[in-house]
Parts: sequence; C-alpha cells; structure tokens
Amino acid sequence: MSITRRGAVAGLAALPAFNAWAQPAFPSKPLTLVVPFPAGGPADIFGRNLAQAMSPHLGQPVLVENKSGAAGVTGVDFVAKAGSDAHVMGLMSASAGAIMQSLMPKMPYDPAKDLAPIVLVVRVQEVLAVNAKTGITDLKGLIAYAKANPGKLTCASAGTGGITHLALELFKRETGTDILHVPYRGAAPAVNDLLAGTVQMTILDVPAVLSHIRSGALTALAITSDTSAPLLPGVPSMKELGFPKVNSDNWYALVSPGAASPDHRKRIYDAASAALKSKEVIEAYAKVGGIAGGGTSAELATFLQAEAVKWAAVIKAANVKLE
Repeated sequence: MSITRRGAVAGLAALPAFNAWAQPAFPSKPLTLVVPFPAGGPADIFGRNLAQAMSPHLGQPVLVENKSGAAGVTGVDFVAKAGSDAHVMGLMSASAGAIMQSLMPKMPYDPAKDLAPIVLVVRVQEVLAVNAKTGITDLKGLIAYAKANPGKLTCASAGTGGITHLALELFKRETGTDILHVPYRGAAPAVNDLLAGTVQMTILDVPAVLSHIRSGALTALAITSDTSAPLLPGVPSMKELGFPKVNSDNWYALVSPGAASPDHRKRIYDAASAALKSKEVIEAYAKVGGIAGGGTSAELATFLQAEAVKWAAVIKAANVKLE
C-alpha cells in the first residue's frame, strides 16, 4: 500500500471519531424554563427553584421566562412551537395539560404530540374549607346540610373551568349534592368573600387558605387528595373519608418540545430528577404546600392521559363552559 493510500485510509478511519467530537454538546448554551404564569406566584416559585437546582447538573444556567395567559396555555404553546430545541422547556400546569383541551374550541397545540413529557415536578394539594361561622365542623355535616338545602350552599372558586371549579363539580358528582358555584377571578378575591361570609365554602390550594385555617376563621374539612396534607396534620383526606375519586391535586410537570431529541430529553430528565431529590428543592416546595415529584417520563405520560380523561368527563357531565 502506498504512503498516500495508507494515509487516506487512516484519515477515513479517524473520521467517525472526528465527527463525534465535532457534534455540539448538549446543552451548548443557557436553557430557558418557561413558566406560564406571572412572576411571584406559586408556579413561579416552583419553576425558579427547579431551574436553580438543575443548572449545576447541566453545566449551563437555566433561565426562567414568564409567559402568562389563557390559563397557562400561552406559555406552553411557546414550548410546543420551539421545534426541536430542547434548550427550551416548560412548566406545564394541570389546566394547560389536561383541562383546557376540553374547554377551548381549538387548542393551539396537541399536548400528546407537540409536547414531550419529562417528569412530574410537584403536586399541590387542595383543601375543602368552610367559613367557621357556618358551624359545620366535618364533611359528614357539610354533605347533610347540602342535601337538606339543595342549591343554597355556595362555593367560591378561582375561576370557571379551573381546577378549583372542577374540584367542586367532581365533589358534587361523587357526593350527590347540589351546591351553587360562585366563580372569582383568582383565589384572593374568592378567599376575601369567603372570610366575609358572602360564600360559605371553597376548594382551593392549601397555601391559599392556610393562614385563615390556622387563625380559626376557616374550618378545614377535608384534603381533596389520596393523602393528608403535611401543612394541615389531622385534616383527613377524601380517600380516608370514603370518597377516593374526589382527587383534585393541582400539579406542574416539566415538558420539552415534542420534536426534541430523545438524548437531549434524557439529559434534562436526569438533571430535573436529581434536582427534585435535593433537600433544598424538597424544603422550598414544602414551604408553599408543594410535594416534590419524580418518577419516569413514561409514568408522567400515563398520568397526563388519565388526568385529561378524568377532567373531560367532569366537564361534560357538569356542562362546564368558559365565560
């Protein structure tokens, strides 16, 4: 073999190694975590703590970008339309991932096709609470009152079609009660009217009413979840009270664009999983009523499908329409 030919063969043999070396590492630049709700709220707190804890595992900063609107749909749509760029991630809520597809005439994205599930980030339990002046002290008493006075008991929610509204519809279906839904534009005005006695009950995220329960202004009757809430020890869960189907955990999941490389998604998954196991993230979430998530991407995909089916049935049965 000539020296020229020998050199050519050696060059070809080295080519794969050169190409592998030439491929840009992932991540090759700072990543963006889209939080589809305003800065300062619970979702923003969950997102920023996750982003900070993921950065060391990725070797790049993870920057939070707030893109609010349409109950979280606007921000998640941005992620869905990011092509194959796994540098863009999203913190998807229950509303954007499992509820709005049954309420909006046309979704701007298909959650099952345009988004890739990474990992469940956090669950936020909800509590059924009443104004203490009602004199109702347990769930049995509430159900008995509602059945004896159909349509007279009023329940405040954070808005029509949101998870706090659908939690009520699910509760009504499973308990056979007739309770009047009173929607508000957010949890804060709903709590204000509950404290004033304008409405009698609510089902809201634990942190939204925790201080008022501790002060005695509100009475917590049940956690609408499979388990009790760490911040409200002694308050039974709906499962413990015999209503296992009344589960309205709010949640947030990490998603990537559907076209993102599986290898890149795995890199993100590993970083997020490590972050969610850290003491710092677990404690930061617990302070605002969040239970750090985890599990596999496949488990999250199954969970998202089940949530979509569950809430679609509730929406159809109650004939819920957006305002």
